[in-house]
Amino acid sequence: MVKYPLLKRSVCFLALLTTTAACIPMDIPSNALSEKSQSDTLVAGKTDEEETRIQLYKKASAAVVAIDLGKGHGSGFIVSSDGLVLTNAHVVEGAETTVKVIFSDGKEAIADIVGFAGENLDLAAIKIRDRTDLPSLKLAPPNAVDVGQTVYAIGTPRDLELRNSLSQGIVSGIHGEGSLIQHDAAINPGNSGGPLLNSDGDVIGVNQMILTGSVQDENGKVIGRSSGSIGINFAISTQAANPFLVAVLDGNAPQVAQKPPKPQKPQQDLSMPILPTDGQMVASRLKTGDPTLPNNSYFHAYAFEGKAGQQVKIQVNSQQLDPSVILILPDKQKDKVIATNDDISAQDFNAQLETTLPSDGVYVVLTSAFEKGETGDYQIQATVK
Repeated sequence: MVKYPLLKRSVCFLALLTTTAACIPMDIPSNALSEKSQSDTLVAGKTDEEETRIQLYKKASAAVVAIDLGKGHGSGFIVSSDGLVLTNAHVVEGAETTVKVIFSDGKEAIADIVGFAGENLDLAAIKIRDRTDLPSLKLAPPNAVDVGQTVYAIGTPRDLELRNSLSQGIVSGIHGEGSLIQHDAAINPGNSGGPLLNSDGDVIGVNQMILTGSVQDENGKVIGRSSGSIGINFAISTQAANPFLVAVLDGNAPQVAQKPPKPQKPQQDLSMPILPTDGQMVASRLKTGDPTLPNNSYFHAYAFEGKAGQQVKIQVNSQQLDPSVILILPDKQKDKVIATNDDISAQDFNAQLETTLPSDGVYVVLTSAFEKGETGDYQIQATVK
């Protein structure tokens, strides 16, 4: 069976940055250091990694704009000095023929909507009027993304009065033959349409979608809600965006007079029932109408409360579909993918993961099918000791 590898072999570790203080041995006089060394040591206490992030933000943020629709907003980024801006189709689909853009310095301009990518690609282009001197971002070449590499997301937060925000994460999966990037850099709804950058400040993707969730008790009452996303964010790769940009420049992209596409909602709010952790089997069914991942495969989310050091084993079995399971810890600072599994073995398409819980908290278990539109019954079982 050929499987669509949406969450297959996802990386489940985080790249942690540590700050190291610079020390001078006591037996070396301070004047023995060169002037340059003293300067490097005392530059505001910043590490090389921090300085890299600061410079990346300063360089890229000037080319990231907020797109204000009055009742809401999204983000976009300038790809040419004459004001061509790439964003998500869902950001501008409710607008008329023009939108207001706000630059990082607070200045405003009018932009015309010049094209939509089509039904299956959540992209649109707008053109800022009467400008030829704007800063722009460079698009990385196709296939220039690797699982595990560091990425940065820039976009406008919920409050338009605030400046662009920067977050950092890693690429945890590449799907759809390179068209979709799964990452864990924190984003929020206002970041939709903003760029996903590599360490050189080049655009590797357009942030598209996040998953959020609420926890329900056995009666369906909401008893908790995850903060921000649940650690699964998606960006449309520049590999997929390039043909659309070419069509825009050639004047062949669908124009605003045509019906805009109806892309998937940028944020899906999941109702998450509590998953028993005593080994009790829970039976359910993935069906038409369930929430979907960007390749239109269905998924369900569950939640349970765990403590640091506990051993957890989660298994998903089905005779009707090929399941996947992923374990996430929603956190106030940064949601963490703890573990993931798609197949128990090459001969067994059922999914199973075993791991040690790193901290106290409410964990999210996501189970999905690989194939687009695949439906069927499954059983999920969790044991925590």
